Amino acid sequence: MTTLDAPAAEAPDTRIGTVPAPRQRAHAAGRRTGSAPGRLYALDGLRLLAALSVLLFHYLARGGNASHAWGQQSRTVLPALDPVADYAWLGVEFFFIISGFVICMSCWGRGLGQFFRSRVTRLYPAYWTAIVLIVVAETLYPVVVKSRMSMHDILLNLTMLHEPLGSPHVDGVFWTLWVEMRFYLLFALVVWKGVTYRSTVLFCSVWTAASVIAVMVDQPLLNAVLVPKYSAYFVGGIGLYLIHRFGSHALSWGIVGVSWLIAQKMVTKETERFGDMIHTHLSGAVGAVVVTACFAVLAAVALGWTSRVRWRWLTTAGALTYPLYLVHEHLGHLVIYNLRDQLPPAGVLAVTTAAMLLLAWLVHRLAEKPLARRLKRALEKPLPRPETAAAGGR
Repeated sequence: MTTLDAPAAEAPDTRIGTVPAPRQRAHAAGRRTGSAPGRLYALDGLRLLAALSVLLFHYLARGGNASHAWGQQSRTVLPALDPVADYAWLGVEFFFIISGFVICMSCWGRGLGQFFRSRVTRLYPAYWTAIVLIVVAETLYPVVVKSRMSMHDILLNLTMLHEPLGSPHVDGVFWTLWVEMRFYLLFALVVWKGVTYRSTVLFCSVWTAASVIAVMVDQPLLNAVLVPKYSAYFVGGIGLYLIHRFGSHALSWGIVGVSWLIAQKMVTKETERFGDMIHTHLSGAVGAVVVTACFAVLAAVALGWTSRVRWRWLTTAGALTYPLYLVHEHLGHLVIYNLRDQLPPAGVLAVTTAAMLLLAWLVHRLAEKPLARRLKRALEKPLPRPETAAAGGR
């Protein structure tokens, strides 16, 4: 039995059906001597690509505030990009697959306390900064989003728990954070017991089976806890990390294959919903192909085929992904609104995208990094001893 804070490495075993041994060869794990251990540069680039994909959808296909910002239907601004922009929302599904891979990777060998601190310091500093920027911008320049939120709803957004409590999002993209939060809470069960190959496979199997049952019975509590619409993406990402860490094994590929099949079903339904949302016909087959491509690209990373990708700038690209995702929608619409009469549409799109990347970099350097350090120090302080707490309450 392993301890909570330091799960032991599983010993190699040559018997059939036993836990596969971790890979030993450097190229198989995507590492080289002298590099940051386990750094997957291609993964950073893929995360930024997913964020830019979502950005494209919100600027050119989503309608609503985007159309208000452009002064015309957003899908008519650059019609040549419609075939791409209409399906660019699938960047979110790609995010979820990558998230399963990354969380499993980052939690290996960590205890529950380390897992909690890493998630809090990773998620909240940039998120709080984005909320402040968006609220200030919408207050000073209420030209794109004219509906005002109450101060209570804004403050509740800071907790990242506003959606289940029925409060609106400060920015529409924040809906994915509650999905991610539930994944973290579920995976915390694995971290609590100790992240091993066996415990991770068991988690993937149970979550997949429970999600299928949740779809069958369509019970609100099960849907809220198990997130069956998106669980296959997270589980698929976890399975791909197991392949990256331990090499090809029937169990790991089975997890990925079943997740991919379920994702095909889910994305077909979701493609129909998005087609209704943007008032155009979207093909479920195209959505399924895009999701298949997402699984395939991450499989290439898992198998070490991208290990030669060593561009240092990809580290920065990965760091910008989360702040870019948080700030790009409403603030980007504001930039579009102010530039739409100054530049041709392609120029407006290019300048807005560049401005959001610059803003993401500023958020990362000036707010996210220093706030994360302070938050980490605060969370690493020892908890009060019971007798100390009792004395303070007298």
